[in-house]
Amino acid sequence: MQSKTDVLVIGAGPAGSIASALVHQAGFKVRVVEREKFPRFVIGESLLPRCMAVLEEANLLGAIKQKNFQEKFGAKFVRGDYEVADYNFAEQFTAGWKWTWQVPRADFDTALATEVQRQGVPVNFETTVTGIAIHEDETSVTTVQHKDGSTEEIEARFIIDASGYGKVIPRLFKLEKPSALDPRKAIFAHVKDINRAEFDEPNRIIIVVYAPAVWVWIIPFANGTTSVGFVGSHEFFSAYLGDLNEQFKALIAGLPHLQKRFGDAPLVFEPRKLESWSSVSNTFFGNGYVLTGNVTEFLDPIFSSGVMFAAVSSHLASKLVIRKLKGEVFDWQQQYTDKLQKGVDTFREFVAAWYDGRLEKIFFAKNPDPLFKSQITSVLAGYVWDETNPFVADPAKAIKGLIKRIDARDKFLQQS
Repeated sequence: MQSKTDVLVIGAGPAGSIASALVHQAGFKVRVVEREKFPRFVIGESLLPRCMAVLEEANLLGAIKQKNFQEKFGAKFVRGDYEVADYNFAEQFTAGWKWTWQVPRADFDTALATEVQRQGVPVNFETTVTGIAIHEDETSVTTVQHKDGSTEEIEARFIIDASGYGKVIPRLFKLEKPSALDPRKAIFAHVKDINRAEFDEPNRIIIVVYAPAVWVWIIPFANGTTSVGFVGSHEFFSAYLGDLNEQFKALIAGLPHLQKRFGDAPLVFEPRKLESWSSVSNTFFGNGYVLTGNVTEFLDPIFSSGVMFAAVSSHLASKLVIRKLKGEVFDWQQQYTDKLQKGVDTFREFVAAWYDGRLEKIFFAKNPDPLFKSQITSVLAGYVWDETNPFVADPAKAIKGLIKRIDARDKFLQQS
């Protein structure tokens, strides 16, 4: 079989749904191919407010609101005997959305893809890309294999690769390179949160400091289940014997308040693992294609930035693709990669500062300065392109300066 389209989108996750919706709404013919069958499980269940404007512009927000997902108003960090640092998005420095959702991704991604189809975009599930040939004029022919074994050649004027962890173009074109971040591992499960009422409000993600450079995510959903995951080095997990179920139970028992809340909580599914997820593509675009979402770079789950970068990158990429199809000339490096990289670099510094203890010192400092806290809250909300925020303009410098102020204040208080 052979077919033609203006834009071929690889992947029907959030990045692919947003990109295809925007291109379609601009009046171009677009088609989506997706390797998996939806609904399908994936992590990245806590969104950031920065996503919301993108979903709204792509006319996808209404469909998600109808799903009644758990609203999320902030992030809470917990250490030791329940020492708490609470960051409320309503207090953020940057203007914008001040809430978002916590979502079972199988339901969220399916809702997005379903709405894209309702808008008139064809989406082929269980369709695998087996080869891509790109011509000098940037048109391409992508060979796909459908569920029934038949093959099809899809000619396109441009390709948006939103394949996430599948990294279709980076793997076909050998664009991957090692990440500078340390390799880490996660063990996680969904549980029936039968003790939730005795603990925290459900409308924020909770990050628990478990051990040095080891943390726990707690993401409550509206359906009464909660996602619980442990993240640390491979060396940390090597100390836990048995299968994943036994390891997960032992990890829960490692902190009293985790044991009290989740020790008797039934599992929705058996614990799973994910490891060495950080990766980088050595280019975000090329002749006839652009990469979006996790295809470009996935950092770490600590600040829930995955879906946010998927949304923002696909929004930016699709707008440029539309301009390209209209015959406009622009600089992909300057107007896509450099812009996107600024946000990636900000979060990368925050990820590094989390694991080396700098952010822990800031988060749990007594009587935090409201201005600095609001600026950090904006980063946690995903507003990592607002360079009026010093924690975006130069995050390493801002973090260092704040730690210096905290140390000076603590020293003064000790002496007085």
